[in-house]
Amino acid sequence: MYGLDGNLFERQYKNHLSEFKQWEQRVHAPDWILYPKNMGSYLRIDEVALSQGELYTVLINKQAKGRQGSIVAIIKGTQAEVICKVLLQMNRKRRFQAREITMDVYS
Repeated sequence: MYGLDGNLFERQYKNHLSEFKQWEQRVHAPDWILYPKNMGSYLRIDEVALSQGELYTVLINKQAKGRQGSIVAIIKGTQAEVICKVLLQMNRKRRFQAREITMDVYS
């Protein structure tokens, strides 16, 4: 039985199969990713620690109930100024779809 070289497979997927190099958000993806088409009326905003203490703000469409199309934005950090700057890149019509944004508040 032949084994699969995991590193080779990862490189092949990233460089050829996934179309990663043509992804329009690739340049700014380390700092933020925006999916305006996933915008909805009822949203949730959370702060998430993904790795090594780095905090990210995630905006989620609650109507998608965690399935495909749930993520509206993932933004590095939690500063309101940075988050607003990214979200303002969505067109006005999309932004005005939002009716409610909820978040958990811990003390």
